[in-house]
Amino acid sequence: MIGIPGSGWYWSVAVPAGLPGLLSSMTTPSPLRQATSLFQSRFASRPAVAASAPGRVNLLGEHTDYNGGPVLPFAIERRVVVVASQADEWLAVSAVDGQLESFDPGGSGSSRWTDFPRAAVRVMRGFGLRIPGAHLAVASALPVGAGLSSSAALSLASVRALALLAGLKLSLPDLVEIAWRAEHDELGVPCGRMDQTVVAHGVRGNALLIECATGQIERVPLPGKVWIFDTGTTHRLAESDYPRRRQECAQALVVVQERGIAVRTLAELSVAQLSQLSGWLPPPLDRRTRHVVTETARTRAAAKALAGHDLTALGRLMVEGHQSLRDDFQSSTIEADLIVESVMLRGGLGARLTGAGWGGAVVALIPEQWESRIVAEVRADFKAAAGRELPAWAARASAGVRREQVVSELG
Repeated sequence: MIGIPGSGWYWSVAVPAGLPGLLSSMTTPSPLRQATSLFQSRFASRPAVAASAPGRVNLLGEHTDYNGGPVLPFAIERRVVVVASQADEWLAVSAVDGQLESFDPGGSGSSRWTDFPRAAVRVMRGFGLRIPGAHLAVASALPVGAGLSSSAALSLASVRALALLAGLKLSLPDLVEIAWRAEHDELGVPCGRMDQTVVAHGVRGNALLIECATGQIERVPLPGKVWIFDTGTTHRLAESDYPRRRQECAQALVVVQERGIAVRTLAELSVAQLSQLSGWLPPPLDRRTRHVVTETARTRAAAKALAGHDLTALGRLMVEGHQSLRDDFQSSTIEADLIVESVMLRGGLGARLTGAGWGGAVVALIPEQWESRIVAEVRADFKAAAGRELPAWAARASAGVRREQVVSELG
């Protein structure tokens, strides 16, 4: 470990506003081979190192993290891959357009996807790490703006690849801290370490119950799969009501503390204490508080249900969580509401918006024996209502950031 200090646990969301969609298109099932082939075609050599990082799905625990509560996410199988070799300059290419991009780690941002590796280099050098110049190629199987942490995946994969090039042995907490600082400090994304933590610490076959007030991580077995429906509505945090919601939660905490209730965060309030607050909190602070408190209880109950293989209970909690996001936190969308309603009407066990909201994806629990029918019917319902296709795929709990074996595409 290099002893990088850390602080705070907050929610991380989509790619910063103004950055074009490096990850906007779905790629082939093997982003590693695609990135390697792209590298070799553009740089006429084989990359020296390769690293990948997954996206993530949050089963429950939305807007609880920055309020001191728990979250229940897992890393998914779809990943972002970065391959690299040392060079005298900084050049990068993405699978989206195949165009070479030059960037200067010492310069200012360019509002291009290369701002992610540029920011990573700046942070690493800021901690005294010797990072050489590099040629980079990137490919992804993650859609951008779907609430699946594509930006955190790109940041973690970039940091891991750069560390490999420099011969650095960084711990997972170090990787998390560097990736977070690259997004938060350098790129100005209003995010925290939660997404980076999941992307780094993901464990195959497990969700992670993370207590954001303490950083404690508990593995919860998740051997099955869930379904992801991409609403096609891209969320951008800076352009949403997210900053306002955070401010409202902070205001609500002040009112609660002024009333003599000794809590440090909203998530410390119990469901029973909500009745004591009746009439004290003005709208909409009352609804924001109700969401945080009930979502905190739901998330811990969901972890117990998952550990006990009670998918019926987990599904019910997911639907309750979505209703709370829709009505109390007001962060859902028409598309997400439509999908959740359709999943439940067609026989699903549970569904909810995943991610911060104002766009993104819906995660659903669907009985395996009926999944083909239910998924087809949900997609048909969506097309009839929205007039466009609804991308959907199954996801399983996967491993976190890792080194990949470089494969040759020459010959």
